[in-house]
Amino acid sequence: MKEAFFKYQAQTSPFPLAMEISHAKGSYIYDTNQNAYLDFVAGVSACSLGHGHPKVVKAIKDQVDKYMHVMVYGEYIQKPAVDLAKFIAQHTPEPLEQTYLVNSGTEAIEGALKLAKRATGRSEIIAAKHAYHGNTMGSMSVMGYEERKQAYRPLVPGTKLITFNNEDDLAEITNKTAAVILETIQGGAGFIEPKNGYLTKVKAKCEAVGALLILDEIQPGIGRTGKLFGFENYNCVPDIVVSGKGLGGGMPIGAFTASTALMAQLKEHPKMGHITTFGGHPVIAAAALATLKEVVKTELMAETLEKERLIKRLLQHPLITEIRGKGLMLAALTPSAEITNQVILEAQNQGLIAFWLLFEPRAIRITPPLTISNTEIEAGCKILIDILNKINN
Repeated sequence: MKEAFFKYQAQTSPFPLAMEISHAKGSYIYDTNQNAYLDFVAGVSACSLGHGHPKVVKAIKDQVDKYMHVMVYGEYIQKPAVDLAKFIAQHTPEPLEQTYLVNSGTEAIEGALKLAKRATGRSEIIAAKHAYHGNTMGSMSVMGYEERKQAYRPLVPGTKLITFNNEDDLAEITNKTAAVILETIQGGAGFIEPKNGYLTKVKAKCEAVGALLILDEIQPGIGRTGKLFGFENYNCVPDIVVSGKGLGGGMPIGAFTASTALMAQLKEHPKMGHITTFGGHPVIAAAALATLKEVVKTELMAETLEKERLIKRLLQHPLITEIRGKGLMLAALTPSAEITNQVILEAQNQGLIAFWLLFEPRAIRITPPLTISNTEIEAGCKILIDILNKINN
């Protein structure tokens, strides 16, 4: 299987981890040698309820028995998609009331950018340095890392970059700006939170000049920061919120949510302003609704903050210089990329899955399922501390 993996499946890096998966359950992934790995990554923040959550699995199976894909998005009334969009509207602040369902976070970013340009009649987009919003051409155009973009230029023109948390840069937002797009918590840059009311100030400047604020909640959303959406922690409601990853409970999904008036811009002049064949797929929508209900109607969000405190208490070590982030969106920083690489690779050898962040090489990603137990957290943190002790000797 490993030979076929490298021969037939296109790769994203020279050295993938290449673990051959047998099955996964709860907080554990199992390889074909029957080794168990405690999952501190959750499919890069995607498996909100862990692996094979019974309510998600039941929702999928029930829907498969009824129907799967029947028509392109938006033409037929399909109950799972309608119920999902309604549930999102019921659990987001005004004016976020209509949701467009798509297939991935990066497609949702594309839709949000198009909507902002259509609604404002402007073309300038302001994004943040060190931002990551996906890898399609529009999303890459608002990425804040030139070394990642240069091989694919020309990209979509009209993007300006500002520094996250730098209030002086808000002067760049003018009446030429269609939208400012920010991650609520910067992900690939190292799980950097907004400070000193930064998001509120960005929103105020957008309102003053007639621009829209798009917040990317693909990682912080769906309970990971102790709130359904991360922006709820920072007293800021965006004009458009983008979600993905954890929304699907392990299934591929993306969504962008805005006011009814904004979303109406995609219906005409021209018609079909954004279209997708598989967006709102009934099986995936059923899985997402089951995931949302479990996150909202249980104590998982409150427990997320308790688990954050537990992790920060357990991961005290001379080689951990800082723990960034909120809830179960955490990054433990070491003094160097070399140390971080040692920790992540040795952790897998010891039955713990940790991972890297895209643009901060010193960071150890800690984004386990929201359902992880305190006992499992203690076991995983002990592995990390033991590895750091060996490195430090």
